[in-house]
Amino acid sequence: MDKKMFCFQCEQTIGCSGCTGNSGVCGKTADTAKLQDELTGALIGLARAVDSTTAVSKKTSQVIIEGLFTTVTNVNFDNASIESMIQKVRAEKERLAPDCSKCQSPCGKTDEYDMQQLWNADEDTRSLKSLILFGIRGMAAYAYHAAVLGHEDDEVNLFFCEALFKIGYEENTETLLSTVLKVGEINLKCMALLDKANTETYGTPEPTEVTLTVEKGPFIVVTGHDLKDLQLLLEQTSGKGINIYTHGEMLPAHAYPFLKKFPHLKGNFGTAWQNQQKEFDHLPAPILYTTNCLMPPKNSYADRVFTTEMVAFPGTVHIDEKKDFTPVIEKALELGGYKEDQILTGINGGTKVTTGFGHAAILSHADTVIKAVKSGDISHFFLVAGCDGAKPGRNYYTEFVKQAPSDSVILTLACGKFRFNDLDLGEIGGLPRLMDIGQCNDAYGAIQVAVALADAFECSVNELPLSFVLSWYEQKAVCILLTLLHLGIKNIRLGPSLPAFLSPNILNFLVENYGIGPITTPEEDIKTLQSGCVQ
Repeated sequence: MDKKMFCFQCEQTIGCSGCTGNSGVCGKTADTAKLQDELTGALIGLARAVDSTTAVSKKTSQVIIEGLFTTVTNVNFDNASIESMIQKVRAEKERLAPDCSKCQSPCGKTDEYDMQQLWNADEDTRSLKSLILFGIRGMAAYAYHAAVLGHEDDEVNLFFCEALFKIGYEENTETLLSTVLKVGEINLKCMALLDKANTETYGTPEPTEVTLTVEKGPFIVVTGHDLKDLQLLLEQTSGKGINIYTHGEMLPAHAYPFLKKFPHLKGNFGTAWQNQQKEFDHLPAPILYTTNCLMPPKNSYADRVFTTEMVAFPGTVHIDEKKDFTPVIEKALELGGYKEDQILTGINGGTKVTTGFGHAAILSHADTVIKAVKSGDISHFFLVAGCDGAKPGRNYYTEFVKQAPSDSVILTLACGKFRFNDLDLGEIGGLPRLMDIGQCNDAYGAIQVAVALADAFECSVNELPLSFVLSWYEQKAVCILLTLLHLGIKNIRLGPSLPAFLSPNILNFLVENYGIGPITTPEEDIKTLQSGCVQ
């Protein structure tokens, strides 16, 4: 494949086939894309160095997880940072297999993998290996967030090596397909691990109303997924007259009891990631990026962008592992914030949103929910969830929610909810019709709710009056989709377009075995998905 770059891991890749020019749609340059390929090849070499072991050391796991996370869409645009990560991977491989570099008769056992072999493979092999690769990249983000809070899982860590090994050296279609589904199986364990890490550290999320008004005075906007970074920033800004506002996937932080106790955690600013260049334009406050999604910042606010963890962009200030947020705090005081309160709204004009309907909160009302279903007050549950994005057609999800029957309940999670989470859909039996379960990783909570309802009705999840209508953009959505397939969940609707890395044969397999299909129109999909109901 003789191209300046090749990348088709996100939903908005050029022409639904792949970014191949000087830069990708996400903004990363061809040089950055090639470095990410080099990093992935080095990770496969490292996985070879731990081949046949029954456990992976904490140090090796950390390097692998960090390396994979670095390659997730909209995380790292900084070539120097990626080059440093490559050297870190190579140093770890050298530590594990020091004799390889000195061997006079090299066997190639720990050689780095040339990603061009993958991109030039036959389309079915490329499709299956891409599903594995993009799935473990997304899963690595979840494993990273859990590890930050002191939670790890040996089986999850070992699987990263197994999956990387198969990407580089497995050619059997059945084995690759089995590994694709195993990504979903292990990701379920990983999401459970992160759920445990978050709740044990910050408490069980509670339904919480969050204002979209920004008060006058200095403030900081925090975006991403990492609750630990938010906690540290709240602690370091306490008593300094600086308010903190969440953005994007950080919104669910308002529901955690430990974080709610900080009075200067005021509300939420803005909507989903793809609107940041408009919403952050001339913002009189700094923005702290803890994870993706970082879009290349405009000149009008580039001087107030701060990154931490695996996020990096050339020319911005990076907060290192010491977590001294003094530069962010000083910038907030310097800019001063708004002179008067700003009454802002969501996409649909609402001035507040609600979050915190995690599995514990919903299942605490299980009797009410079950009674409402049996009485016919609730006809259907729709999980309308996933990533938001810039490609036209995503207003489908807004219209789907608006047109969903008044006796249906909408469950949602991840940043796609900003298309409709400021709508007032009313209540059924004292419960809101729109329930925000949380971040994308809280798909684990949605699964727990589905399993509990299936147990209560003594049926399978597929027999419930429950439908999955998903939007995707990047690799965390891929691993969640694979988890749903691992659980045997069928008839998922996916949009706004299907992944470019699905070959016709692999797509046909998913259609025939799982009934997965593209979204059509809200009217048609609602009609189709509502067929069948638990009695």
